Amino acid sequence: MRAEKQAIVREIKEQLADATFAILTDFTGMDTTKTMNLRRALREHGARFQVVPNRLFRVVAHELGYEGLDAALKGPTALVFGAGDIAATAKALREFMRANDKIPVVKLGHMDGTVISAEQVDVLATLPSKKVMQGMLVGTLAAPMSNLVGVMSQKLASLVYVLKAAADKKNAA
Repeated sequence: MRAEKQAIVREIKEQLADATFAILTDFTGMDTTKTMNLRRALREHGARFQVVPNRLFRVVAHELGYEGLDAALKGPTALVFGAGDIAATAKALREFMRANDKIPVVKLGHMDGTVISAEQVDVLATLPSKKVMQGMLVGTLAAPMSNLVGVMSQKLASLVYVLKAAADKKNAA
């Protein structure tokens, strides 16, 4: 492999080393303006959009252990990758696709060592954001404790009412 191609492989590998997800897309029909708009939308979620040569990405994928992506490496390929919230990135990508005649087209994805289909990427886009899901988890974990506190304080209040009623009865007699 020539030196400039080795440099491209090294650059892609360095960028993907910190990424927790990668989504392969077909960017046929995207012009420069659409590409800049998509990059701007993805940057807000900590993701990047980069056109990659299939042959060179195949080398990087094998070096990083990204197995099962060879089927998607046909035709023009661009990579959406990042270390942030994949659900937020998938949502931004889906919104961009809706506004731009379903361009780019999602081919496959890779997340935490697993290949994910285009349909699974779309499902990720329907999930709430990471912060909302964390809030839901905390609420779910806190609910039993909150209920226990409520029951215990109600029992304590009942005991106080019984003692007050007994004291009132004793004072009245």
